[in-house]
Amino acid sequence: MSDVLERIKAQVTENPIILYMKGTPQFPQCGFSMRASQALQACGVEFAYVNVLEDGEVREGIKQFGNWPTIPQLYVNGELIGGCDIILEMYQNGELEQLLNSAKA
Repeated sequence: MSDVLERIKAQVTENPIILYMKGTPQFPQCGFSMRASQALQACGVEFAYVNVLEDGEVREGIKQFGNWPTIPQLYVNGELIGGCDIILEMYQNGELEQLLNSAKA
């Protein structure tokens, strides 16, 4: 396994909630990343994030790692939850907050 996939695996393992996004929650660099991080913030949980624009290897590697072609990507307890559409859908029906609260416990 390449170094970048090992790094991603470590990040996903060490952080119960981690969002791979373009930009940061404070300064998102794309609309999808902005909406995904806003949904997480609205749930009132702390989460880690990786700005893929700062690391081209991670930007490409995360697509391979989760076998998911787009960014943002949310991982909870080491498992890929999905991208922006899935995050927003789960947020709207209340599943996201339940999932995130169980991840913190």
